Amino acid sequence: MVGFKAIANAAFAATVLSAPTQQEKRQAPEGVPDYVLKYAPIVYLHSQDPYLPSDFQTHLTHTTPKVGFNAVSGPSPLTLDNLSQLGSDVYLTSNDDVTTNPSWIKGVRPDSSGKTNDAITSAIIVNDKGSGNVDAFYFYFYTYNWGGLVAGLKDLNFGNHVGDWEHNMIRFSNGVPQHVWYSQHANGQAFQYKVTEKHTDNLRPIAYSANGSHAQYAIGGTHDHTIPNLNLPFGVLEDYTERGILYDPLLAAYYYKFDAAANSFTPYQEGTPTSYLDFAGRWGDEEYPTSDKRQVKIFGQAKFSSGPTGPRDKQLNRVNVCPDNGKECILRGILVPRRVEDDEVVREADEVA
Repeated sequence: MVGFKAIANAAFAATVLSAPTQQEKRQAPEGVPDYVLKYAPIVYLHSQDPYLPSDFQTHLTHTTPKVGFNAVSGPSPLTLDNLSQLGSDVYLTSNDDVTTNPSWIKGVRPDSSGKTNDAITSAIIVNDKGSGNVDAFYFYFYTYNWGGLVAGLKDLNFGNHVGDWEHNMIRFSNGVPQHVWYSQHANGQAFQYKVTEKHTDNLRPIAYSANGSHAQYAIGGTHDHTIPNLNLPFGVLEDYTERGILYDPLLAAYYYKFDAAANSFTPYQEGTPTSYLDFAGRWGDEEYPTSDKRQVKIFGQAKFSSGPTGPRDKQLNRVNVCPDNGKECILRGILVPRRVEDDEVVREADEVA
């Protein structure tokens, strides 16, 4: 006799594995699995966030490769097709003083459909592990990350940096979404797909992007924002999310297959730049020294930290839904705001990988 759970799973699969919309077909190249499009996250940016999704090439155009704050030789002009020629010690350093808030670091405001017009701001990477197991990564790029204020005090502003890669990952089994990962600063959260908040189509999970920091959350509201290795004697650092500006990463993305054995990327569409994904350096300025008038260090934390590495460094072939960072991977079964004291609490509805 076929069990009730098997029948329910089959019914769910039949319901959700419908063809992508005409809009999705127009935007994605041939060969991208339908379910990778059908369940792609919809992101809500904070309405007050001044730093919106940014075009990859625009970022390169306004930066100079530097090592130890000194310019180094490299391809000129710097493009998405030649970026990997630079070494792993390179920092893509802003040509402008970012404290003057130049317009190019503010990114592109999505239109009413959620598209960042004339700007590629997302990279979608599909890792097919075989036997029906697929991890789809949805990366979002921002030229600037604002770290937030501790206890609301303007003199305690940590973790600002040029360059910001955030992502969601959805784990699929035979085309059916199982779990969703939300990147947040040095770690993140994982949720069972079935409990995530959905877009109007009741299929695409919603990700809330925090004001300034762009950490991804499964629920709107206020969330604890932890800084690695920081134990303050007072106060809290919080992220704020809301259903503000609609951002649909599908509408302004490059699409790739990831071959874990070869550690290589293959674009779904001929002519799509790939070299930038193999760049092993940093997508922003190196942490400014304390001799730089812009820099402040308190409790061992810098106001301006170094820019991040790119997608290749985000454990694209991870075993669990969560990256391997020594912490237990809890797959949440209910939606609750992020609180540091609850990070290791396992509730009845949760799964543990």
